[in-house]
Amino acid sequence: MRLSKLFVRLLIIAVVASVAGGCTINRNIMFRTPSDFVFDEFNPISDVNYRIAPNDLISFQLYSNQGERLLSMTAGAAAGAANGGGGGMNQQMMGGNNRFTYEVRPDGTVDLPELGAVKLTGLSIDEAETFLENEYSKNYVNPLALIEVTNQRVLVFPGEAGVASVVPLVNPNTSLLEVLALSGGIRGRGDARNVKLIRRSVSGQTIHQLDLSTIEGLKFANTTVQAGDIIYVEPLPQYAQEVLADIGPVLSLITTISSFVALISVLNGN
Repeated sequence: MRLSKLFVRLLIIAVVASVAGGCTINRNIMFRTPSDFVFDEFNPISDVNYRIAPNDLISFQLYSNQGERLLSMTAGAAAGAANGGGGGMNQQMMGGNNRFTYEVRPDGTVDLPELGAVKLTGLSIDEAETFLENEYSKNYVNPLALIEVTNQRVLVFPGEAGVASVVPLVNPNTSLLEVLALSGGIRGRGDARNVKLIRRSVSGQTIHQLDLSTIEGLKFANTTVQAGDIIYVEPLPQYAQEVLADIGPVLSLITTISSFVALISVLNGN
């Protein structure tokens, strides 16, 4: 009898410890928001021009005379191709290319030739090009500046653990629907009614909740994504499955202890 009581106590301790320390129900759900959380208003037709941000990599080219040299190289490459020598002309054009890559520092500045550290964060590509053309006009005649952000990407969590992806933005007008398609679409556990779009802005981060479950959601699905966006599809809770997964080891332990107690009782009775 004493042995049985001891095992019962051990069983209770084991169950409590397993439930308290090993509970993993819905722990893979990220970016939880309280029921009274106020999401930022989302306007699909708002300014979609990307704003340069710290840690961006920008490709920069500069030409004088409004890109006269660039035009002559392009025309030369086209003439060479027409004469069957396009490969050589393309190589010549590539060799004469003055494209360089620079990193935007955490303080928002970029160290450019002749200008030194200039602040570009918060500017759109067009605004940054115009700004640099004005700066370089002090030393060059009618400069033409060309800028491209080369490390633009979006993080996508499609509603299932282990299948998140980083989607490079090759097309500057990539839509939210395209990004979801590139990442495999919303997964079986994902809730299309609860898609969070986390976007960085000049004033900080904004958090929007989008409903893609109905045809009205197309106005959100067709919006242009921006580099650095986080698209998080909230997973649907799976309480029964995860509870069974959590208590499975405990049930196995109970079965083992019960069998052992029964065996001891039989031996004591003999």
